[in-house]
This record gives sequence, structure tokens and C-alpha cells, in this order.
Amino acid sequence: MKIKKVLIIRFSSFGDIVQCSSVVDCIHQHSSSAQIDWVTKSEFAHLLKLQNGINKIWELDRKIGMKGLIKLGLLLRAENYDYVYDAHNNVRSLILNFLLRVKLTQRPCWQSRSKDRFKRFLLFQLRLNLFPKPFKGIDSYLNPLSKWGIITSEAQAVSNWNFLDSDENIQKKYPQDSKTIVLVPSAAWEMKRWPLIYWKKIVELLSEYNFVILGGREDLFCEEIKLIAPSRVRNLAGILSLVESCAVIKNSHLVISADTGLLHVADVLGKKALSLMGPTAFGFTKSPLISTLQVELSCRPCSKDGRGSCSQDIYQKCMIQITPELVVDEVHRRGRENSFSSPKAGG
Repeated sequence: MKIKKVLIIRFSSFGDIVQCSSVVDCIHQHSSSAQIDWVTKSEFAHLLKLQNGINKIWELDRKIGMKGLIKLGLLLRAENYDYVYDAHNNVRSLILNFLLRVKLTQRPCWQSRSKDRFKRFLLFQLRLNLFPKPFKGIDSYLNPLSKWGIITSEAQAVSNWNFLDSDENIQKKYPQDSKTIVLVPSAAWEMKRWPLIYWKKIVELLSEYNFVILGGREDLFCEEIKLIAPSRVRNLAGILSLVESCAVIKNSHLVISADTGLLHVADVLGKKALSLMGPTAFGFTKSPLISTLQVELSCRPCSKDGRGSCSQDIYQKCMIQITPELVVDEVHRRGRENSFSSPKAGG
């Protein structure tokens, strides 16, 4: 099935767009001359500019409302796409679907990524898990392409992001060697954050390593981690832009993170990482270079993205039982063996 001109719809969020970006490479592997456009929210356009192989990025400004969405849909309609991949599957994307297909003699071949709402209900309300175990987010974006004859079951290829000058400048300004570990201690929702005291502890225990901390402006607690060893820890939280933080990940030798967008950047760029996986259901990575540390509890997963409340007698038990010592042992094991497995914390 020859693909000439395709539109990908994914408006947000950071981690989802990163995982969905693998779709671009897979389409080009199938149809090397395909023109691929992408429609997203304006605040994520700069992120998609890193991905090679995207012809045009259509930006949706959330401030323009329904009238602006309809105007965008009419512009997209004039592009005459032969394939459209709705990777968001929400009200906005369904409106675009209607505008792109109504009254056209030759409608585009449309494929959407299911949100499996009934399965989510069974999982989070009835504790019946019918999802693949583990549920790898990247696969959920790639698998629908099989309807177009694009086979994605083989090992994921590393995406080739183009950082232009930012990559070289970041490496010069914030150099990393094999004794530097990148820490991502924050997350959008508190329940999936590894305890602050644990981040401090691994800085103490891994005294032979230097650390770079990534985060946002609101992550003021990151300074507390730096104060454990100011000579070995560089706190860049709130200093770097999102693209610059991605460049730090690209140059990294090892990343330690919970379920965050930057963990998924490490995944698609083929970087080594330790994933601290707690309550969330859909944040598991695909790359064999990433080990997942987790605790087997009957209540896991309990949340789509870290929202909600904890049912355990010990709050965040799934994260607390991933001890600093376990993480330190895994870092040392990698240093000795340079191997990658999926260890489990005691439970």
C-alpha cells in the first residue's frame, strides 16, 4: 500500500508526542518518499521540529477556540491527504476527521489510535487488566499502522532527531562523561514521583559520579538534591528549555527517571536509562537499553498518569519500596557488566 501524503494528528502532551514520533520513521521505512505533515498544539511545535522526516507542522493555538479549529480543518482539507492517522482520538480530532472527509469524492484513508476506554474502565474500576503486560506506549502508537500494511513488530529503530546547533552548544556548556548521570526527579503528578529523600540518598551513595538534574521552573525542590554534593551536582531545572533538556538526554550516558516525558525521549533516542515505575499503567518503555525497576503489588497499576489517590496503608508504597540501594546496585551492576535486564524490587 503506497502512502503519498499523510497527516498525523496528535495535539499533546509532551510524553505522548515523543512516543508518537516513532510513527514518522516507520512510515518512511514503508514509503520513503511519503510526505508527512503533523497537526499539534502550538506549544509542542518546537519539539516536533527536532524529528527528521516531517514536511510541515500545522499549529493549533488553544486560544482560538472552535472557530480556529474549523478554520484549520478547512486548510487541511485543501491539502488532499490520502492517509490520516488520528493518534489523539478526542473531540478536536474527530471534528478534523469530519471536515477532512465530508463531501469529498476521494476520502483519505483514516486510521485512529484507540484509547481502549472500556479496558481502562475494567482496569481502574474492576481491577481486571486486559492490556498487554507491560503496556508499552510506543507500541500503542505503532500497532494501528498495521492496517496500512506497515509492520512494526520488529525491534524499534532509534529515532534521528536533529538538534542543529543546540546539541553542540549544550554539550560544550554542560559536558557529560561516562561518570555523569542525568536525574529527572520531577513528574506531572505527585503520586508517580520517587521520594525526594531517595534522590538525595543516591547522590550520597554514588559518590564516584557527577549528576545533572533536569526539571521545570516550578521544581524548586531540585536545589535540595544539589545541596547534598554541590561540587558533583549541577541543577539545570528551570534553566534549560524543553528542547535543550532533550539535548542533554541525547548526550547522556545514563538517565534515572520515573514515568516522564524525558524518559520517553531517552527511549526513542536509544539512550541507557533506569525507569522507576510506580502507579501508572501506560509509561513502560520499549528500548532494551532501559531497565524498569518496579514493585509487584496487587493494586498496580492504579492510575493512567499518576492522578488519583493511593489505596495502600503506606502512601506511594509502589515507589517507596524501590529503594535507593536497589537503584545504586543497578547502576553498579551496569558499570561492571554493561548489561540490561528488568530487575524487580522486593515487594
